[in-house]
Amino acid sequence: MKKLVLGAAIAMSSLTFAQQFGVKGGMNVSSISKDGGLSDTSSKIGFNAGVFMNAPLAENFSIQPEVLYNDLGSKVTYGSNDQNSYSTNLGYIAVPVMFQYNATPEFYLEAGPQVSFLVNANSKLKDGNNSTITDWTKTAKDNLNTVDFGVGIGAGYYFTPQLALTARYVAGVTKIGNDDNIIGKAYSDSKNNNFQVGLAYKFSK
Repeated sequence: MKKLVLGAAIAMSSLTFAQQFGVKGGMNVSSISKDGGLSDTSSKIGFNAGVFMNAPLAENFSIQPEVLYNDLGSKVTYGSNDQNSYSTNLGYIAVPVMFQYNATPEFYLEAGPQVSFLVNANSKLKDGNNSTITDWTKTAKDNLNTVDFGVGIGAGYYFTPQLALTARYVAGVTKIGNDDNIIGKAYSDSKNNNFQVGLAYKFSK
């Protein structure tokens, strides 16, 4: 028993010592399935930024929890020459937990769940030279679900021990809209989808 406890203590201390922290950020190409009941939506360009911790689980496996700000949404264009547009803009604090397989010291594959918390929401209508923005943030709890779940898959390549190029796709699992509200019902069949590409930087040990 003493040997088992000692071995567990050594393993935990090794895991703690091996943890690395870093920052990451990049571009989002997001969409909403059936945005407001519309199926002919296009992608919206946004951004992501945050921090992460990477800890080894085994020789070729590690776990990477993150805290990110995600700018998501989608866009609809209409009219002659697509001069008019309607965009949905959703800001989330996302907490993905990625399980990574380190195929080589530089290259990894990853997959894992993500939970996100809605912090701001608005729609923007652009008609010719005029733009109208409707802020939903104060009524988000009535209109939209403030917690969103997704599943992500991705990959990354470290050019140096600290700097990596990353890519990830996150598919929404839960619906955006709250069925108890008129605006929410328009999004009752809508889900977030997002492709991310960016850079990650690990601080030196």
